[in-house]
Amino acid sequence: MTIVLMGAPGAGKTSTGKRLARRLGKTFVDVDQRIEEVMGKPVAEIFADEGEAHFRELEEEATLELLESHDVVALGGGAVMNPSIQEALRGHDVIWLKVSIGQATRRVGMNKARPLLLGNVRGKLIELLRERTPVYERLATQVIDTDGRGSVEVADQLAAERGAS
Repeated sequence: MTIVLMGAPGAGKTSTGKRLARRLGKTFVDVDQRIEEVMGKPVAEIFADEGEAHFRELEEEATLELLESHDVVALGGGAVMNPSIQEALRGHDVIWLKVSIGQATRRVGMNKARPLLLGNVRGKLIELLRERTPVYERLATQVIDTDGRGSVEVADQLAAERGAS
């Protein structure tokens, strides 16, 4: 069973996932980073050059493969909107790293590597979370509030709950 981290941009999926995997002696992969490695360019460039629809195809393919080959996987924030990915998450340990709009906005800032958030970051996050929160709620086997907590604390909690000393 794969441990899957999902949540909004700025929730801490990658930093938490790396530490959690280390604590558990497992492998870690971030789906967006894997796509960047395979494509040889950042996600923002894939969006600009080939469009969101093409990126979502790459995301689906990579996610379905990585769920079966790694121990800890950090999903892209919007991956959960894909029905095939939703189905593939069944039977996995799916952790929603929940973050408030205010905290996510501070963490993300004006990060140009997040193409869906360009412009009014706070407004875009509100819109994304309005759409995605019900899906996160439905898919999560565990919810962790990350507000006011660093990735070390969150990863340590998750590792302890999964038997790491």
